[in-house]
Amino acid sequence: MSDPSSSVIDDLCRESEELDLLVGELGKEQWARPTPAPGWTIAHQIAHLHWTDRAALIAVTDAEAFKAEVEKALAAPDTFVDEGAEDVARLAPDRLLAEWRAGRKALEEALRAVPTGTRFPWYGPPMSVASMATARLMETWAHGLDIADTLGVVRPPTDRLRHVVRIGVRARDYAFAVHGLPAPAEEFRVELVSPAGELWAYGSEDAPQRVTGPALDFCLLVTQRTHRADLAVQAEGPDADRWLDIAQAFAGPPGAGRPPKGDVPEGDVPEGDVPEAAQGDTQ
Repeated sequence: MSDPSSSVIDDLCRESEELDLLVGELGKEQWARPTPAPGWTIAHQIAHLHWTDRAALIAVTDAEAFKAEVEKALAAPDTFVDEGAEDVARLAPDRLLAEWRAGRKALEEALRAVPTGTRFPWYGPPMSVASMATARLMETWAHGLDIADTLGVVRPPTDRLRHVVRIGVRARDYAFAVHGLPAPAEEFRVELVSPAGELWAYGSEDAPQRVTGPALDFCLLVTQRTHRADLAVQAEGPDADRWLDIAQAFAGPPGAGRPPKGDVPEGDVPEGDVPEAAQGDTQ
C-alpha cells in the first residue's frame, strides 16, 4: 500500500512549482509591489513561505532546536510572523528566490525521509508528515493567490484544494475556540463541489446542519482571502451559519480577513495572513 503522505508531498511540490513560475522571472521592481496583505510586498510573501519552510524543517529534523522557535513565538505572538517575513524580505530578489527554492527542496527531502507514524512539534498541535505537507500546501496556495492577484494573473483552481478543504473542515472547533465560543456538539455535513465537478463530502449525510458550495469558495473563506459576502458558500442551521462567519484554517488569533468587495477604499489593502495550520493531524 502506498504511503498517503507521499501524495500530499507531491501536491505540495506541484503547488510550489506553479508559484515559482509566477515569480521566477520577476524584475526587482515587481518584487517590491504591495500585495493584498497590508505592508507585505511580493518579496514578503515569498519570504514568509521560506521562513515557515525553515521552521518546518527544524521541527522535522531537530525537535529540541524547535523549542527555541516556539519560545520566540510565545515571546512575540502578535509580531513574530511579520518579523520573520520582514527579515528575509530584505534579501536581494535573486538570493531570496534561490533560498526559497533550496529551503523547500530540503523540507521535501526531510518529509520523505520521516518514518511512517512519526509526529513532530509545531506551533499548534503536533504534526504528522501528511499534516505538515498539507499545511505547507495551504500556505503556498493562499500566499500564491495574493501574489497572483497583485500581478493580475488568474490561477485556475485544481483538485489540490482538497487538502485546504480538509484543514478547514477539521479546524471547525478551533475556530470556535479562538473566538471564545463553545464548539458545536454535533458534527456538520459539508458538501463541496471540486474544481473538476466532483462532490467532496464530510460528516454524516443526515446531519441537520450543513455547509454547501464550491470548494474554491470554501478555501477562500477558511484562508480568509475573500469575505463571506462575496462567496457562494451556504449554511443551514445557526451553528453552521456562525461557523462561516469565523472559519479559519490557520492557527493563532482570529484574522481580520478581507472586507466585502466595494468596501475597500482605493489604494487600501485588506488584512489576512496564514501563519500555519490550525490542526495537527489533517490526514
